[in-house]
Amino acid sequence: MKHSLQLKLSQHLTLTPQLQQSIRLLQLSTLELNQEIERFLQDNPLLEREEGAEEEEAAQLQAAATPTTTDFTSSTTTSSTSEKEGEGNEREPEADQDWSRDDGGGSYGQHEDDENDYPQLAAESPSLREHLLWQVNLLQLPERDKRMVAMLVDTLDDDGYMTQSLDEIVAMLPSEMEVDAEELQIALRHLQHLEPAGIGARSLAECLALQLEALPPDTAFRAEALATVRNHLDLLAARDYAKLKKLLKCTEDTLRGVQQLITRLNPRPGANYSNDEARYIVPDVIVRKVKGVWRTSLNPDAMPKLRINRMYADILHRNRDASLQQLAGQLQEAKWLIKNVQQRFDTILRVSQAIVDRQRHFFEHGEVAMRPLVLREIADTLGLHESTVSRVTTQKYMLTPRGIFELKYFFGSHVTTETGGACSATAIRALIKQLVAEEDSRKPLSDSQISDILGKQGIVVARRTIAKYRESLQILPVNLRKSI
Repeated sequence: MKHSLQLKLSQHLTLTPQLQQSIRLLQLSTLELNQEIERFLQDNPLLEREEGAEEEEAAQLQAAATPTTTDFTSSTTTSSTSEKEGEGNEREPEADQDWSRDDGGGSYGQHEDDENDYPQLAAESPSLREHLLWQVNLLQLPERDKRMVAMLVDTLDDDGYMTQSLDEIVAMLPSEMEVDAEELQIALRHLQHLEPAGIGARSLAECLALQLEALPPDTAFRAEALATVRNHLDLLAARDYAKLKKLLKCTEDTLRGVQQLITRLNPRPGANYSNDEARYIVPDVIVRKVKGVWRTSLNPDAMPKLRINRMYADILHRNRDASLQQLAGQLQEAKWLIKNVQQRFDTILRVSQAIVDRQRHFFEHGEVAMRPLVLREIADTLGLHESTVSRVTTQKYMLTPRGIFELKYFFGSHVTTETGGACSATAIRALIKQLVAEEDSRKPLSDSQISDILGKQGIVVARRTIAKYRESLQILPVNLRKSI
Protein backbone atom coordinates (compact mmCIF):
# COMPACT_ATOMS: atom_id res chain seq x y z
CA MET A 1 0.00 0.00 0.00
CA LYS A 2 1.09 3.55 -0.69
CA HIS A 3 1.28 5.85 2.31
CA SER A 4 -0.55 9.16 1.98
CA LEU A 5 -1.58 12.13 4.08
CA GLN A 6 -5.26 13.00 4.50
CA LEU A 7 -6.92 16.04 6.10
CA LYS A 8 -10.17 15.22 7.92
CA LEU A 9 -12.55 17.54 9.77
CA SER A 10 -14.71 16.25 12.61
CA GLN A 11 -16.65 17.61 15.57
CA HIS A 12 -16.55 16.21 19.08
CA LEU A 13 -17.49 17.41 22.53
CA THR A 14 -14.80 17.58 25.19
CA LEU A 15 -15.64 18.13 28.84
CA THR A 16 -13.13 20.36 30.57
CA PRO A 17 -12.10 19.49 34.14
CA GLN A 18 -14.05 22.50 35.38
CA LEU A 19 -17.23 21.34 33.62
CA GLN A 20 -16.78 17.79 34.91
CA GLN A 21 -16.46 19.10 38.45
CA SER A 22 -19.55 21.27 38.01
CA ILE A 23 -21.62 18.27 36.87
CA ARG A 24 -20.35 16.11 39.71
CA LEU A 25 -21.13 18.72 42.36
CA LEU A 26 -24.59 19.28 40.93
CA GLN A 27 -25.67 15.68 41.43
CA LEU A 28 -24.33 15.41 44.99
CA SER A 29 -26.61 15.70 47.99
CA THR A 30 -25.90 18.24 50.73
CA LEU A 31 -24.18 15.63 52.89
CA GLU A 32 -22.08 14.34 49.99
CA LEU A 33 -21.19 17.92 49.01
CA ASN A 34 -19.89 18.67 52.50
CA GLN A 35 -17.80 15.49 52.41
CA GLU A 36 -16.38 16.47 49.02
CA ILE A 37 -15.55 19.96 50.28
CA GLU A 38 -13.83 18.54 53.37
CA ARG A 39 -11.63 16.50 51.08
CA PHE A 40 -10.72 19.62 49.10
CA LEU A 41 -9.98 21.53 52.31
CA GLN A 42 -7.55 18.84 53.42
CA ASP A 43 -5.77 18.61 50.06
CA ASN A 44 -5.69 22.27 49.05
CA PRO A 45 -4.08 24.77 51.48
CA LEU A 46 -5.34 27.75 49.45
CA LEU A 47 -8.97 26.86 50.22
CA GLU A 48 -10.52 27.58 53.60
CA ARG A 49 -13.91 28.06 55.19
CA GLU A 50 -15.19 31.56 55.71
CA GLU A 51 -15.92 31.76 59.42
CA GLY A 52 -18.51 34.15 60.83
CA ALA A 53 -17.61 37.46 62.37
CA GLU A 54 -18.46 36.23 65.87
CA GLU A 55 -16.24 33.20 65.52
CA GLU A 56 -13.36 35.32 64.24
CA GLU A 57 -13.75 37.68 67.18
CA ALA A 58 -13.82 34.76 69.63
CA ALA A 59 -10.68 33.34 68.03
CA GLN A 60 -8.93 36.71 68.32
CA LEU A 61 -9.91 37.01 71.97
CA GLN A 62 -8.62 33.52 72.64
CA ALA A 63 -5.35 34.33 70.90
CA ALA A 64 -5.02 37.54 72.93
CA ALA A 65 -5.62 35.67 76.19
CA THR A 66 -2.68 33.35 75.37
CA PRO A 67 0.07 35.68 74.07
CA THR A 68 2.71 32.95 74.24
CA THR A 69 1.02 31.06 71.42
CA THR A 70 1.90 32.21 67.92
CA ASP A 71 -0.86 32.08 65.30
CA PHE A 72 0.79 31.93 61.88
CA THR A 73 -2.55 31.84 60.04
CA SER A 74 -3.97 35.01 61.57
CA SER A 75 -4.24 37.97 59.20
CA THR A 76 -4.74 40.58 61.94
CA THR A 77 -2.22 43.42 62.31
CA THR A 78 0.07 44.03 65.27
CA SER A 79 -1.90 47.02 66.43
CA SER A 80 -5.21 45.14 66.58
CA THR A 81 -3.51 42.28 68.45
CA SER A 82 -2.11 44.63 71.02
CA GLU A 83 -5.54 46.17 71.51
CA LYS A 84 -7.00 42.74 72.18
CA GLU A 85 -4.19 42.01 74.60
CA GLY A 86 -4.96 45.25 76.38
CA GLU A 87 -8.58 44.30 76.68
CA GLY A 88 -7.56 40.91 78.07
CA ASN A 89 -5.30 42.60 80.66
CA GLU A 90 -8.11 44.91 81.72
CA ARG A 91 -10.32 41.94 82.52
CA GLU A 92 -7.69 40.16 84.61
CA PRO A 93 -8.60 41.89 87.93
CA GLU A 94 -12.23 40.84 87.45
CA ALA A 95 -11.09 37.26 87.00
CA ASP A 96 -9.00 37.53 90.18
CA GLN A 97 -12.04 38.81 92.07
CA ASP A 98 -14.08 35.84 90.87
CA TRP A 99 -11.40 33.39 92.07
CA SER A 100 -11.11 35.06 95.46
CA ARG A 101 -14.86 35.27 96.06
CA ASP A 102 -16.09 33.07 98.89
CA ASP A 103 -19.58 31.76 98.20
CA GLY A 104 -19.53 29.39 101.11
CA GLY A 105 -19.44 26.32 98.95
CA GLY A 106 -15.69 25.83 98.83
CA SER A 107 -15.74 25.94 95.00
CA TYR A 108 -13.26 28.85 94.60
CA GLY A 109 -15.82 31.30 93.32
CA GLN A 110 -17.51 29.08 90.77
CA HIS A 111 -21.01 30.16 89.83
CA GLU A 112 -23.92 27.87 90.42
CA ASP A 113 -24.63 27.64 86.71
CA ASP A 114 -21.06 26.72 85.73
CA GLU A 115 -22.23 23.23 84.93
CA ASN A 116 -24.35 24.68 82.12
CA ASP A 117 -21.16 25.62 80.29
CA TYR A 118 -20.55 21.97 79.48
CA PRO A 119 -22.50 20.36 76.65
CA GLN A 120 -25.19 17.96 77.73
CA LEU A 121 -24.45 14.67 75.97
CA ALA A 122 -27.23 12.13 75.59
CA ALA A 123 -26.48 8.83 77.27
CA GLU A 124 -26.16 5.92 74.87
CA SER A 125 -29.09 3.55 75.30
CA PRO A 126 -28.19 -0.10 75.91
CA SER A 127 -28.65 -2.59 73.13
CA LEU A 128 -31.08 -5.48 73.37
CA ARG A 129 -28.25 -7.90 74.10
CA GLU A 130 -26.80 -5.72 76.86
CA HIS A 131 -30.24 -5.25 78.42
CA LEU A 132 -30.93 -8.99 78.47
CA LEU A 133 -27.47 -9.98 79.73
CA TRP A 134 -27.84 -7.49 82.57
CA GLN A 135 -31.04 -9.28 83.61
CA VAL A 136 -29.41 -12.70 83.22
CA ASN A 137 -26.72 -11.74 85.71
CA LEU A 138 -29.45 -10.91 88.26
CA LEU A 139 -31.09 -14.34 87.99
CA GLN A 140 -30.68 -16.72 90.92
CA LEU A 141 -29.41 -19.56 88.73
CA PRO A 142 -26.28 -21.74 88.60
CA GLU A 143 -23.50 -20.43 86.40
CA ARG A 144 -24.05 -23.19 83.83
CA ASP A 145 -27.70 -22.20 83.40
CA LYS A 146 -26.77 -18.53 83.13
CA ARG A 147 -24.29 -19.34 80.36
CA MET A 148 -26.95 -21.25 78.42
CA VAL A 149 -29.43 -18.37 78.72
CA ALA A 150 -26.72 -15.94 77.59
CA MET A 151 -25.98 -18.24 74.66
CA LEU A 152 -29.65 -18.10 73.62
CA VAL A 153 -29.55 -14.31 73.86
CA ASP A 154 -26.90 -14.29 71.13
CA THR A 155 -29.24 -16.21 68.79
CA LEU A 156 -31.95 -13.49 68.85
CA ASP A 157 -32.46 -11.15 65.92
CA ASP A 158 -33.02 -7.40 66.16
CA ASP A 159 -36.75 -7.86 66.80
CA GLY A 160 -36.15 -10.28 69.67
CA TYR A 161 -37.15 -13.47 67.85
CA MET A 162 -35.26 -16.75 67.96
CA THR A 163 -34.72 -17.71 64.33
CA GLN A 164 -33.09 -21.10 65.02
CA SER A 165 -34.72 -24.14 66.55
CA LEU A 166 -33.37 -25.70 69.74
CA ASP A 167 -32.33 -28.84 67.86
CA GLU A 168 -30.23 -26.74 65.45
CA ILE A 169 -28.56 -24.97 68.36
CA VAL A 170 -27.79 -28.28 70.07
CA ALA A 171 -26.26 -29.63 66.85
CA MET A 172 -23.99 -26.58 66.61
CA LEU A 173 -22.63 -26.93 70.14
CA PRO A 174 -19.48 -28.99 70.77
CA SER A 175 -20.13 -32.43 72.26
CA GLU A 176 -17.92 -31.82 75.31
CA MET A 177 -20.44 -29.25 76.59
CA GLU A 178 -22.98 -32.10 77.06
CA VAL A 179 -26.02 -29.90 76.44
CA ASP A 180 -29.29 -31.49 75.37
CA ALA A 181 -32.52 -29.99 74.03
CA GLU A 182 -34.29 -30.33 77.37
CA GLU A 183 -31.75 -28.11 79.13
CA LEU A 184 -32.03 -25.52 76.36
CA GLN A 185 -35.83 -25.64 76.68
CA ILE A 186 -35.51 -24.73 80.36
CA ALA A 187 -33.05 -21.95 79.48
CA LEU A 188 -35.49 -20.66 76.88
CA ARG A 189 -38.25 -20.43 79.49
CA HIS A 190 -35.95 -18.33 81.67
CA LEU A 191 -35.18 -16.12 78.68
CA GLN A 192 -38.87 -15.65 77.84
CA HIS A 193 -39.56 -14.39 81.37
CA LEU A 194 -37.18 -11.46 80.92
CA GLU A 195 -38.15 -7.97 79.88
CA PRO A 196 -39.43 -6.87 77.41
CA ALA A 197 -42.32 -9.30 77.36
CA GLY A 198 -42.43 -11.45 74.25
CA ILE A 199 -38.67 -11.80 73.91
CA GLY A 200 -37.30 -15.15 72.77
CA ALA A 201 -40.42 -16.12 70.81
CA ARG A 202 -40.12 -18.39 67.78
CA SER A 203 -43.24 -17.12 66.03
CA LEU A 204 -45.61 -14.18 66.09
CA ALA A 205 -48.28 -16.22 67.85
CA GLU A 206 -45.86 -17.21 70.62
CA CYS A 207 -44.66 -13.60 70.96
CA LEU A 208 -48.20 -12.29 71.43
CA ALA A 209 -49.07 -15.15 73.80
CA LEU A 210 -46.04 -14.36 75.99
CA GLN A 211 -47.16 -10.75 76.27
CA LEU A 212 -50.71 -11.77 77.14
CA GLU A 213 -49.44 -14.19 79.79
CA ALA A 214 -47.46 -11.35 81.37
CA LEU A 215 -50.68 -9.33 81.88
CA PRO A 216 -52.57 -9.56 85.17
CA PRO A 217 -54.98 -12.53 85.25
CA ASP A 218 -57.97 -10.24 85.77
CA THR A 219 -57.33 -8.34 82.52
CA ALA A 220 -60.51 -8.12 80.46
CA PHE A 221 -60.70 -10.52 77.47
CA ARG A 222 -57.29 -12.02 78.37
CA ALA A 223 -58.44 -15.67 78.12
CA GLU A 224 -60.22 -15.13 74.79
CA ALA A 225 -57.22 -13.26 73.41
CA LEU A 226 -54.89 -16.11 74.40
CA ALA A 227 -57.11 -18.62 72.65
CA THR A 228 -57.19 -16.40 69.55
CA VAL A 229 -53.42 -15.89 69.18
CA ARG A 230 -52.65 -19.55 69.91
CA ASN A 231 -55.23 -21.14 67.62
CA HIS A 232 -56.98 -18.61 65.38
CA LEU A 233 -54.48 -15.85 64.60
CA ASP A 234 -54.86 -16.46 60.86
CA LEU A 235 -58.61 -15.85 61.06
CA LEU A 236 -58.05 -12.59 62.93
CA ALA A 237 -55.53 -11.48 60.31
CA ALA A 238 -58.02 -12.31 57.54
CA ARG A 239 -60.76 -10.50 59.50
CA ASP A 240 -63.08 -13.47 59.29
CA TYR A 241 -65.10 -12.27 62.24
CA ALA A 242 -68.12 -14.48 61.65
CA LYS A 243 -66.10 -17.69 61.87
CA LEU A 244 -64.03 -16.34 64.75
CA LYS A 245 -67.14 -15.58 66.82
CA LYS A 246 -68.42 -19.07 66.18
CA LEU A 247 -65.17 -20.74 67.26
CA LEU A 248 -64.73 -18.58 70.37
CA LYS A 249 -68.46 -18.76 71.18
CA CYS A 250 -68.50 -15.09 72.07
CA THR A 251 -70.51 -11.99 71.30
CA GLU A 252 -69.56 -9.20 68.96
CA ASP A 253 -68.65 -6.90 71.85
CA THR A 254 -66.30 -9.54 73.28
CA LEU A 255 -64.65 -10.05 69.90
CA ARG A 256 -64.18 -6.30 69.59
CA GLY A 257 -62.50 -6.22 72.99
CA VAL A 258 -60.25 -9.16 72.03
CA GLN A 259 -59.20 -7.37 68.85
CA GLN A 260 -58.40 -4.15 70.70
CA LEU A 261 -56.37 -6.03 73.31
CA ILE A 262 -54.31 -7.90 70.71
CA THR A 263 -53.67 -4.81 68.58
CA ARG A 264 -52.16 -3.06 71.63
CA LEU A 265 -49.44 -5.71 71.86
CA ASN A 266 -45.98 -5.23 70.36
CA PRO A 267 -45.16 -7.70 67.57
CA ARG A 268 -41.49 -6.58 67.61
CA PRO A 269 -40.46 -6.36 71.29
CA GLY A 270 -36.76 -5.99 70.54
CA ALA A 271 -37.12 -3.11 68.08
CA ASN A 272 -37.24 -0.54 70.89
CA TYR A 273 -33.60 -1.29 71.71
CA SER A 274 -32.33 -0.66 68.21
CA ASN A 275 -29.38 1.75 68.03
CA ASP A 276 -30.33 3.17 64.65
CA GLU A 277 -29.52 6.85 64.62
CA ALA A 278 -31.96 9.32 63.18
CA ARG A 279 -30.76 10.91 59.97
CA TYR A 280 -31.79 14.52 59.65
CA ILE A 281 -32.42 16.24 56.35
CA VAL A 282 -30.98 19.69 55.72
CA PRO A 283 -33.20 21.43 53.13
CA ASP A 284 -31.46 23.17 50.28
CA VAL A 285 -34.17 25.80 49.71
CA ILE A 286 -36.89 27.40 51.83
CA VAL A 287 -40.32 28.35 50.48
CA ARG A 288 -42.20 31.29 51.99
CA LYS A 289 -45.22 33.33 51.01
CA VAL A 290 -44.19 36.96 50.58
CA LYS A 291 -46.96 39.48 49.85
CA GLY A 292 -49.23 36.80 48.45
CA VAL A 293 -46.52 35.25 46.21
CA TRP A 294 -44.63 32.05 46.94
CA ARG A 295 -40.88 32.68 46.86
CA THR A 296 -37.88 30.39 47.29
CA SER A 297 -34.60 31.24 48.94
CA LEU A 298 -31.44 29.27 49.59
CA ASN A 299 -30.95 27.80 53.04
CA PRO A 300 -27.84 29.52 54.49
CA ASP A 301 -27.16 26.50 56.72
CA ALA A 302 -26.79 24.26 53.66
CA MET A 303 -24.42 26.59 51.78
CA PRO A 304 -20.73 26.07 52.55
CA LYS A 305 -18.89 29.38 52.92
CA LEU A 306 -15.53 29.09 51.16
CA ARG A 307 -12.80 31.58 50.35
CA ILE A 308 -9.20 31.77 49.18
CA ASN A 309 -6.53 31.81 51.86
CA ARG A 310 -5.28 35.38 51.72
CA MET A 311 -1.80 34.66 53.03
CA TYR A 312 -0.99 32.10 50.33
CA ALA A 313 -2.66 34.25 47.68
CA ASP A 314 -0.44 37.23 48.63
CA ILE A 315 2.66 35.03 48.43
CA LEU A 316 1.74 33.97 44.90
CA HIS A 317 0.94 37.56 43.95
CA ARG A 318 4.34 38.82 45.11
CA ASN A 319 6.40 35.90 43.78
CA ARG A 320 6.11 34.57 40.25
CA ASP A 321 8.70 31.88 40.82
CA ALA A 322 8.50 28.58 38.96
CA SER A 323 8.88 26.75 42.28
CA LEU A 324 5.42 27.98 43.24
CA GLN A 325 3.80 26.44 40.18
CA GLN A 326 2.02 23.83 42.31
CA LEU A 327 0.49 26.52 44.52
CA ALA A 328 -0.65 28.37 41.41
CA GLY A 329 -2.47 25.25 40.21
CA GLN A 330 -4.08 24.78 43.61
CA LEU A 331 -5.18 28.42 43.56
CA GLN A 332 -6.93 27.85 40.24
CA GLU A 333 -8.59 24.68 41.57
CA ALA A 334 -9.84 26.57 44.62
CA LYS A 335 -11.33 29.29 42.42
CA TRP A 336 -13.04 26.67 40.26
CA LEU A 337 -14.51 24.95 43.30
CA ILE A 338 -15.89 28.18 44.78
CA LYS A 339 -17.41 29.13 41.42
CA ASN A 340 -18.92 25.69 40.82
CA VAL A 341 -20.42 25.53 44.32
CA GLN A 342 -22.05 28.91 43.79
CA GLN A 343 -23.30 27.85 40.36
CA ARG A 344 -24.73 24.67 41.89
CA PHE A 345 -26.85 26.57 44.39
CA ASP A 346 -27.90 29.13 41.78
CA THR A 347 -29.18 26.32 39.55
CA ILE A 348 -31.00 24.68 42.47
CA LEU A 349 -32.66 28.01 43.28
CA ARG A 350 -33.78 28.57 39.68
CA VAL A 351 -35.23 25.08 39.35
CA SER A 352 -36.94 25.32 42.75
CA GLN A 353 -38.57 28.64 41.89
CA ALA A 354 -39.82 27.24 38.58
CA ILE A 355 -41.34 24.26 40.43
CA VAL A 356 -43.00 26.53 43.00
CA ASP A 357 -44.47 28.72 40.24
CA ARG A 358 -46.16 25.70 38.66
CA GLN A 359 -47.23 24.02 41.89
CA ARG A 360 -48.48 27.09 43.76
CA HIS A 361 -51.92 25.45 44.17
CA PHE A 362 -50.24 22.65 46.12
CA PHE A 363 -48.88 25.13 48.65
CA GLU A 364 -52.31 26.70 48.95
CA HIS A 365 -54.56 23.62 49.09
CA GLY A 366 -52.37 20.53 49.56
CA GLU A 367 -51.80 17.31 47.61
CA VAL A 368 -55.24 17.28 46.01
CA ALA A 369 -54.25 20.41 44.05
CA MET A 370 -50.98 18.98 42.69
CA ARG A 371 -50.75 19.42 38.92
CA PRO A 372 -48.94 17.12 36.47
CA LEU A 373 -45.33 18.11 35.87
CA VAL A 374 -42.45 16.56 33.93
CA LEU A 375 -38.76 17.36 33.81
CA ARG A 376 -38.90 18.57 30.21
CA GLU A 377 -41.31 21.37 31.13
CA ILE A 378 -38.88 22.84 33.66
CA ALA A 379 -35.93 22.25 31.34
CA ASP A 380 -37.58 24.12 28.46
CA THR A 381 -38.57 27.00 30.71
CA LEU A 382 -35.07 27.54 32.14
CA GLY A 383 -33.12 26.64 29.02
CA LEU A 384 -31.47 23.67 30.68
CA HIS A 385 -30.99 20.08 29.60
CA GLU A 386 -33.42 17.53 30.97
CA SER A 387 -30.57 15.56 32.54
CA THR A 388 -29.46 18.71 34.39
CA VAL A 389 -32.93 19.12 35.91
CA SER A 390 -32.87 15.45 36.88
CA ARG A 391 -29.55 15.94 38.71
CA VAL A 392 -30.86 19.07 40.47
CA THR A 393 -34.03 17.38 41.72
CA THR A 394 -32.32 14.23 43.04
CA GLN A 395 -31.58 14.24 46.79
CA LYS A 396 -32.32 17.97 47.04
CA TYR A 397 -34.97 19.00 49.54
CA MET A 398 -37.36 21.91 49.94
CA LEU A 399 -38.66 23.22 53.26
CA THR A 400 -42.27 24.39 52.89
CA PRO A 401 -45.09 25.28 55.30
CA ARG A 402 -46.48 21.80 54.54
CA GLY A 403 -43.26 19.96 55.39
CA ILE A 404 -39.99 18.94 53.77
CA PHE A 405 -40.21 17.41 50.29
CA GLU A 406 -37.67 16.17 47.79
CA LEU A 407 -37.79 18.19 44.59
CA LYS A 408 -38.67 15.04 42.66
CA TYR A 409 -41.88 14.81 44.69
CA PHE A 410 -43.43 17.60 42.63
CA PHE A 411 -43.04 15.65 39.37
CA GLY A 412 -45.42 12.92 38.32
CA SER A 413 -47.52 11.36 35.59
CA HIS A 414 -51.02 12.46 34.76
CA VAL A 415 -54.45 10.96 34.13
CA THR A 416 -56.77 12.45 31.53
CA THR A 417 -60.09 13.77 32.80
CA GLU A 418 -63.45 13.78 31.01
CA THR A 419 -63.15 17.48 30.24
CA GLY A 420 -59.89 16.91 28.37
CA GLY A 421 -57.69 18.16 31.17
CA ALA A 422 -55.12 16.27 33.24
CA CYS A 423 -54.94 15.25 36.88
CA SER A 424 -51.72 14.48 38.67
CA ALA A 425 -51.11 10.99 40.02
CA THR A 426 -50.16 12.58 43.34
CA ALA A 427 -53.55 14.29 43.52
CA ILE A 428 -55.30 10.98 42.77
CA ARG A 429 -53.39 9.24 45.53
CA ALA A 430 -54.39 12.05 47.90
CA LEU A 431 -58.04 11.61 46.92
CA ILE A 432 -57.81 7.85 47.51
CA LYS A 433 -56.27 8.43 50.94
CA GLN A 434 -59.02 10.92 51.76
CA LEU A 435 -61.81 8.55 50.66
CA VAL A 436 -60.38 5.67 52.69
CA ALA A 437 -59.99 7.88 55.77
CA GLU A 438 -63.64 8.92 55.59
CA GLU A 439 -65.11 5.50 54.76
CA ASP A 440 -67.30 3.42 57.07
CA SER A 441 -64.99 0.85 58.66
CA ARG A 442 -67.82 -1.69 58.69
CA LYS A 443 -68.40 -1.22 54.96
CA PRO A 444 -65.07 -0.14 53.43
CA LEU A 445 -64.85 1.01 49.85
CA SER A 446 -63.62 -1.43 47.22
CA ASP A 447 -61.30 -0.42 44.38
CA SER A 448 -64.24 -0.43 41.96
CA GLN A 449 -66.28 1.83 44.23
CA ILE A 450 -63.37 4.26 44.54
CA SER A 451 -63.02 4.25 40.75
CA ASP A 452 -66.74 5.05 40.39
CA ILE A 453 -66.54 7.89 42.92
CA LEU A 454 -63.59 9.47 41.10
CA GLY A 455 -65.41 8.96 37.78
CA LYS A 456 -68.31 11.04 39.06
CA GLN A 457 -65.80 13.82 39.78
CA GLY A 458 -64.59 13.67 36.18
CA ILE A 459 -61.42 11.68 36.85
CA VAL A 460 -61.44 8.47 34.83
CA VAL A 461 -59.21 5.92 36.58
CA ALA A 462 -59.29 2.16 36.01
CA ARG A 463 -59.72 -0.23 38.92
CA ARG A 464 -56.22 -1.66 38.35
CA THR A 465 -54.77 1.85 38.62
CA ILE A 466 -56.65 2.41 41.87
CA ALA A 467 -55.21 -0.85 43.22
CA LYS A 468 -51.69 0.20 42.21
CA TYR A 469 -52.01 3.62 43.87
CA ARG A 470 -53.57 2.04 46.97
CA GLU A 471 -50.67 -0.38 47.33
CA SER A 472 -48.15 2.46 46.92
CA LEU A 473 -49.91 4.21 49.82
CA GLN A 474 -49.70 0.97 51.85
CA ILE A 475 -53.49 0.86 52.23
CA LEU A 476 -54.85 -2.62 52.88
CA PRO A 477 -57.40 -4.26 50.56
CA VAL A 478 -61.09 -3.94 51.32
CA ASN A 479 -61.37 -7.27 53.12
CA LEU A 480 -58.50 -6.39 55.49
CA ARG A 481 -59.87 -2.91 56.27
CA LYS A 482 -63.19 -4.24 57.52
CA SER A 483 -63.75 -3.96 61.25
CA ILE A 484 -66.40 -5.30 63.60
